[in-house]
Amino acid sequence: MARARNSLIDLDATPFYHVISRCVRRAFLCGEDKYSGKNYNHRRQWVLDKLHALAEAFAIDIAAYAIMSNHYHLVLRVDRERALSWSDDVVIERWYQLHKGHPVVDRYRKGEIDDKVSLAKVAEVVSMWRLRLYDISWFMRHLNESIARAANKEDNCKGRYWEGRYYSQALLDEQALLSCMMYVDLNPIRAGMAKNLKESEFTSIQARIRSYEQERKKISKESKTLPKQPTKLLPFGSSKQPLAIPFTLYDYFELADWSARQIVPNKRGFVEDSQPKLLDSLGISSDDWIEIVNHFRRQYGNFAGSRERLRQCANEHHHCWYKGVG
Repeated sequence: MARARNSLIDLDATPFYHVISRCVRRAFLCGEDKYSGKNYNHRRQWVLDKLHALAEAFAIDIAAYAIMSNHYHLVLRVDRERALSWSDDVVIERWYQLHKGHPVVDRYRKGEIDDKVSLAKVAEVVSMWRLRLYDISWFMRHLNESIARAANKEDNCKGRYWEGRYYSQALLDEQALLSCMMYVDLNPIRAGMAKNLKESEFTSIQARIRSYEQERKKISKESKTLPKQPTKLLPFGSSKQPLAIPFTLYDYFELADWSARQIVPNKRGFVEDSQPKLLDSLGISSDDWIEIVNHFRRQYGNFAGSRERLRQCANEHHHCWYKGVG
């Protein structure tokens, strides 16, 4: 039985979520339609542009993404504390980036109201907008509706474009976050759409690699300054930085390259016996890791994490178990 969305998004359990949206039937998000001969690759940029625009307005950061031919993957971090710290005026400005607004708030912005009743109404509306600005459902609604309208207009048709509401997985611990991000970043390689990470078009790993290479050219070899990371992606840091992905960028690159070579074992430079230190630090065997990265969605349901975290979360939500406990 399907669960209510508010039971699947639990910010007290984790701020990190893996979300997926898939096109209905044979609708194309991007790629080439063999039946019509049309190429829809330009739609990938639509998704990416809208994604970055929404991240500017919402208190939701993008940790990873992969835009495929008929679906896309996102790994998002919800920053509820940031949204709650915004002033009312900041909330209004951010909401007006997305919508026309509200008549009472329009008058408030012009300085035309000062009575208590109207100000109370403004506060009520702003409170509602604040909640929506860190709500994944509202984030996905804005993203999917805009792409659907643009695609239907281009195709000169009407009707449903997306298969349904987005699918979500709560990432309950560091291992789940790391393996899910890797699963997302390696999607084009697993699908045979790319031979290596640099060729993995419209993925976060490609954006990070390009940014790293550009920054390295600006920094001398003697400098100890770390290259800046992409401003539109949640940065890598350490477990001591609460607003960053709790791993270093270098360790993630090493693990991504190693994992890609395991998926394509005949790839030049494949080394079977070595294992990245991230796996050692998390206590994950190479065989278990490759199984998770290849079949992340099959191993877990709407919640992903260690057996202990899954049992704990299931108990808190008054469920007997969650898929992945074993």
